[in-house]
Amino acid sequence: MLDHPAVERTGPPMSTDGTNARKIDRGEPETGCPVSRGSDGVWTIRSYAAARTALRSTDTVQAGLGVESLEKMPGKIRRPVLYRDGPEHREHRRQTAKYFTPRRVDESYRALMERISDAQLEKLRGAGQAQLSELSFNLAIDVACAVIGLTESRPGLKQRLERFFPEEFGKPGFTSLHGLYWVWRQATNWSGIYFGDVRPAVRARRKQRRDDLISHLLDEGCSSAEILGECITFAAAGMVTTREFVSVAAWHLFTDEALLDRYRAAEEPERLAILHELLRLEPVVGHLKRRTTAPVELPTDDEETVTVPAGEVIDIQVSATNTDPQAVGDQPLAVCPARSLNDASAPGLSFGDGAHKCPGANIAILETDVFLKKLLALPGVEMSKPPRVSFNDAIGGYELRGMVVSVPKP
Repeated sequence: MLDHPAVERTGPPMSTDGTNARKIDRGEPETGCPVSRGSDGVWTIRSYAAARTALRSTDTVQAGLGVESLEKMPGKIRRPVLYRDGPEHREHRRQTAKYFTPRRVDESYRALMERISDAQLEKLRGAGQAQLSELSFNLAIDVACAVIGLTESRPGLKQRLERFFPEEFGKPGFTSLHGLYWVWRQATNWSGIYFGDVRPAVRARRKQRRDDLISHLLDEGCSSAEILGECITFAAAGMVTTREFVSVAAWHLFTDEALLDRYRAAEEPERLAILHELLRLEPVVGHLKRRTTAPVELPTDDEETVTVPAGEVIDIQVSATNTDPQAVGDQPLAVCPARSLNDASAPGLSFGDGAHKCPGANIAILETDVFLKKLLALPGVEMSKPPRVSFNDAIGGYELRGMVVSVPKP
């Protein structure tokens, strides 16, 4: 199998004062020049202020995540929203924002999250133990499918998604066996999701519209192929990342008795604050890339600016920006849900910022809390095996597998 490179790494390095609470060691320097240009021509940003400026600038567009390969594909097809910029992108976000507001999430999806969590934890109680990554993936799939409108899927959706998402973006081609294999395999995976999940949903909504994303896309005149692209994009954002965050948050809570007690005793606002702090410390996606379309001025720590010329690639190191003491205060590597923030958001830039800020942030945090609150309330629940950590280096994202949670069998 030719999957993405998964690099396993051991536990985190501890700082000299013992305040590094991170579980994930990305092997990257956490300090350094806030804005620097490497020998490969890529600009690396480690400063929160510079990163936020780049993300909010109207003179930057998406880079990475396979966008370069998408630009080379033949034919004219509307890009998924992740790969669009400018007025068209802003209008799409404006029209679909209603699906992701805090009120909509609470009123339309909370009960669903409760039911799905109960069903997954019933499996745990019945077996006595379970892989947390399996439980969290089932949770994320069902919630995201409800938001998107993938509710008429044939059996095997989870397996189809498992086959699709391990691929590394951006390496198709017709000049090597590896490139040909990539093209064939991804075509097979795309067609599997289209025929098994997207086409049945589209057919049902052509007959009768519903209050979901696929119905909205049909009203916009999107073709089935374009809807497939949007569904894959939202699935990646809403399923894969949530799966990993549930696992890393649980890992922190199981191994920090004081934090676990605090989470169990807290009301929802404080629990969400704890989760935001853990996400700040452990961003699921470690790199956000942009390409400049005009010169962009970025602030530096000494109150001066650096100008990035047009046509340059910017690589935002989220793990560093989220621990910039000028933005998040003292002891940036410690878990401190009540920390005083200096013009920074609670999860840092883990959900991005600007035009491409993750629209599903409210969904991801709430479903994580609903699930973990129920999991950690189970009598005798414990982590009986810690996870192993590997990385998808294409996005700097971690993958946690093998973490086993257990409860006394009835």
